[in-house]
Amino acid sequence: MESREAKRRTVAELVAERWGDHRAGLWCGERVFTHHEVAAGAAARAALLADLLPPGAEPHVGVLLDNTPEYPLWLGAAALAGAAVAGINPTRRGAELARDILHTECRIVITERAHLPLLAGLELPGVRLLLTDGEGYEDLLAPYTTAEPDASRAAPGDRFLLYFTSGSTGAPKAAICTQGRLAAAGASLVGQFGVRREDVHYVCMPMFHGNAVIADWAPALAAGAGVALRRRFSASGFLTDVRKFGATYFTYVGRAVQYILATEERDDDRDNPLRLGFGTEAGAVDAAAFERRFGVRLVEGYGSSEGGAAVQWSPGTPAGAVGRAAPGLVVLDPETRAECPTARFDAAGRLLNGEAAIGELVNQGPNPFEGYWRNPEAEAERRHGGWYWTGDLFCRDADGYLYFAGRTDDRIRVDGENLAAAMIENILARYEGADAVAVYAVPDPVTGDQVMATVAGSFEPVAFAGFLAAQPDLGTKMAPRFVRVVERMPVTATNKIHRGRLRREGVRCADPVWWRPPGERAYRRLARAEDAEGPLAPTRGPSPVRRQGLDPRTR
Repeated sequence: MESREAKRRTVAELVAERWGDHRAGLWCGERVFTHHEVAAGAAARAALLADLLPPGAEPHVGVLLDNTPEYPLWLGAAALAGAAVAGINPTRRGAELARDILHTECRIVITERAHLPLLAGLELPGVRLLLTDGEGYEDLLAPYTTAEPDASRAAPGDRFLLYFTSGSTGAPKAAICTQGRLAAAGASLVGQFGVRREDVHYVCMPMFHGNAVIADWAPALAAGAGVALRRRFSASGFLTDVRKFGATYFTYVGRAVQYILATEERDDDRDNPLRLGFGTEAGAVDAAAFERRFGVRLVEGYGSSEGGAAVQWSPGTPAGAVGRAAPGLVVLDPETRAECPTARFDAAGRLLNGEAAIGELVNQGPNPFEGYWRNPEAEAERRHGGWYWTGDLFCRDADGYLYFAGRTDDRIRVDGENLAAAMIENILARYEGADAVAVYAVPDPVTGDQVMATVAGSFEPVAFAGFLAAQPDLGTKMAPRFVRVVERMPVTATNKIHRGRLRREGVRCADPVWWRPPGERAYRRLARAEDAEGPLAPTRGPSPVRRQGLDPRTR
């Protein structure tokens, strides 16, 4: 009988299967490649890679590119060569960027002229740069253009991706994803969403991030569907691209959906080929607005970046829930490791027992987490007690549905009650003047935390206080003590809100900050940063920040 390992597919096999498929399969700008051309290009690069990697070196290739055709070509090449791709984040700078390349032991970095200034002056001993738009690149590839894809060099257990995930402290961790896991993830999404060969997946999220590769490129590869690339995400170019490429599916993270909704509405917005968007952090309000405007359903999913836990949406999932907990998924109190009681909601959807019900999502069953590259301490933190700890907060209702409540670093504890930052954000997103909202904890000078919100858009303090009073599902401790008003929300390279920056700056920032004294509904303006010393001082009642918080886990 074949072993379980032998039955698993590899990414290399999926790449090789497109050999001889002369349908259009890859679009970028005005360039179009057939599936066969993509497979042939991957085979040529795989042969080149085999000659370029020094003997005895880890088969790791750094890719520092925007979403150009070279990115999926080198992904395919690495798969065929049994090598791994480390996606290099172009927003990293200096020593941090060098650290990412050296930590993952990349002996080759594939890049383009636009990113050369990032590498100038860095100490990268033993690292060779390969410019995809440089003179001599085509000549370098020329001897290998007759190569055919051969999947026999790859095994399901071969490392394929080293993708960086940030933690609350320290440098980003490089999570490992093998060929078998990525191929299985792609096949799973094909089954979940009914992906067809005729579909076109629009990849507008950056490919150095796991979302674009695992949730967008992989299912397209598994189904033999097409891929359309956008060099960098553009809200204004989104609908134009979708129509141009005939895109039927796309993924998103962070604020991408809000940026699209902020573009000018047109009467023909619903005239598009999209049938599904899949991602995280759009929020219920924006998801509903997106469907009304574009006629496209957004499916909010949950998956731990490292692959250790996932929750799938299914028909019948209540509003606000991510999906039903699979066997082995439990919500635990991180301190006692006891299972949290089920969440109770009132008729307005307000969580009544957040203090007890909110805990960390833990996978006590089998999971595909494959570890971090050269980081045993971080790996042990994920796997302590023999279980996989996601670092994400949830609560679970009596029917087994899970509700996302934020990251463990986003935990807000006010007057002994645990509050869900994600749930408060969903409520504040209804405020008419808000283009984007972030909610996070700032420490109370006596004990616990206070709630702070950053609002991008317009803010009128009297109207905002009235809005809060009118929300039936806003608990008495949920109303923000502080409101920071910004023109544009600070975001990471993957369009997620940069909560670490917001939390570090707290009330001492250059933007306008309003605060609500204990026992009052009205908000007052802090005229200067030093004026915050008044509300920062300890009081007998609930009071704001005594110190700045730590970086959150960006996932």
